Amino acid sequence: MRLASRWMLALLMLAAALPAFAQTPLELAPSAARFALSPYISYRHDTTGSDRPEDAWRRVADGGFDPLPGGKDAFGFHGGAFWFHATIVNRNPGEQRWLLVQEYPLSDRLDIHLRYPDGRQVHHVGGDHVPFSARSVRYRHPNLMVDLPVGQPVELLVRVQSESSMQVPLHLYTQAAFTEVSRDAQLAIGLYYGILIALFFYNLVLWISLRDGSYFWYLCHITAFGLVLFTLNGLGFEYLWPASPWMADHMVPISICLALIAMLQFARTFLELPQRAPRLNVGTIGLIGFFVVFGVASVWMPYRLSTPIASRAVLVGVAWIVLTTLHVLRRGYTPARLLLLAWSMFLLGTAVFTLLAFGALPKNFATEYGVQIGSALEMLLLSVALGYRYAQLRQENQRITDEANRQLERNVARRTQELQQALVQLKDAHEKLTDSSRRDALTGLFNRSYFHEGFDRMLEQCREARRPLSLLMVDLDHFKSINDRHGHLVGDECLRWAARRIGRVLRPHDALLARFGGEEFVVVLPSQDLRGAVAVAEELRRSLVDEPCDAQGVQVRMSASIGVHTVAPDALDDIDDALETADKALYAAKANGRDCVRTSISAA
Repeated sequence: MRLASRWMLALLMLAAALPAFAQTPLELAPSAARFALSPYISYRHDTTGSDRPEDAWRRVADGGFDPLPGGKDAFGFHGGAFWFHATIVNRNPGEQRWLLVQEYPLSDRLDIHLRYPDGRQVHHVGGDHVPFSARSVRYRHPNLMVDLPVGQPVELLVRVQSESSMQVPLHLYTQAAFTEVSRDAQLAIGLYYGILIALFFYNLVLWISLRDGSYFWYLCHITAFGLVLFTLNGLGFEYLWPASPWMADHMVPISICLALIAMLQFARTFLELPQRAPRLNVGTIGLIGFFVVFGVASVWMPYRLSTPIASRAVLVGVAWIVLTTLHVLRRGYTPARLLLLAWSMFLLGTAVFTLLAFGALPKNFATEYGVQIGSALEMLLLSVALGYRYAQLRQENQRITDEANRQLERNVARRTQELQQALVQLKDAHEKLTDSSRRDALTGLFNRSYFHEGFDRMLEQCREARRPLSLLMVDLDHFKSINDRHGHLVGDECLRWAARRIGRVLRPHDALLARFGGEEFVVVLPSQDLRGAVAVAEELRRSLVDEPCDAQGVQVRMSASIGVHTVAPDALDDIDDALETADKALYAAKANGRDCVRTSISAA
């Protein structure tokens, strides 16, 4: 009995000493030439990215690595670094040199450590933040040749850090097997780009012949999206910028923006949105403007921010085109049918690829090449749709020729519409000129003269509604010292910054904000009693001191003194009386140590 108890205690101690996850080694059988490492990999997410290799080896020994969640090797967008560990035993005496391939081309940096039974360690680096020439084989996926002695367990430790999607599908190939696989993959990609090139030149000839804007934007779409996939497939890093990690990173969001601009503009011209759906046309132009701005901003934005936004924006842009096409189709525009089918194919392929990038779908042929499949079908259907649309246009032109008199009337109406548009533009220009005369040139706020007009109007409205009106006088504290210490350029930037902060606080209150002169601002709050006005003034004061103004690289702390005065509905105060009273409250705030709010009541 005592002996059994000792054995039980020993077994319990042994179980406690074992790691929670028993990792199965990968045995390279002689009969196979390609192995996926995912079923044999354990991983750890180093959220800070601070672990060193020796830390990772120690965590492996302590059981600090876990099996891949659900067997998936795609994690989506994450910060820090991911560590992966596997033990490999080569049972193939005819193959001692194997090619390790990460079948995802956009990872920034891979650090690969091999530890042999004799204690020897080998370190390799890869990824698109390392020159392309560092790869063992000239191929779009990061790869390296590793020595795996027969019958000896070799430990593999891989560190991946990337601002792109974290996808780590690791495979081992014999050299012959990799040659076959890469040949087949290159053939598939070649067929895809062959289709694109054929469509490009076919439609180029049509555009030169017909001068139809839809063909031009279709050509732009083919070119831009071809560049997107050239980048996503790692071919851009292989052929166009093999020594530029910056291009490898930033060309992803930039090329996506170019493709979406061309797609949206093509949809505008093909669907004739300015005539058939003016509101949707405005929304489409707004989306184009967004992608123009975002594409330019991607030059400076961190890759970890721009790429997830661009990936989501693809779905938004294509979904918008589908909804727009549905709307025009319901209005009876039959060419939109083929366009709807084309964009639906593209949306499906893009959705699959995006879900893969965020780790929501497993990596396989359909998900990895979903964009290529969907876009190839989409571009073929778009080409057919352009031909169908052109045939319909020819029929329409024939009908117009037969109805010359009606066409003349339409021309007159069109000219009238153009004249009206010109008059509207002239009116808009006049309004803009009038508005510019009311604005302060430095801050963009209303100037003092317009403030007088606005105050009288708002005061009259409040009196008619029997509601109070409050006036705030805001003076930036010690502003002269900012000009004296840092110069007038910094001072001007501080004024603009303060104007923006004040305007942001006042936006929900339907207030009138003007620059009264120098560093002084004046605010009218309609329908606000003294208590509400003080609360707004306090919020405004806090917004100025919450964070410094970054002007010309100088961090400037700012504060303001604020005087508050409320005009009762039955008061006889005019603007001069109100300003004088609010000014007294402002001076009371200054006299009380600045950076505070005082009311006309407390000042009295």
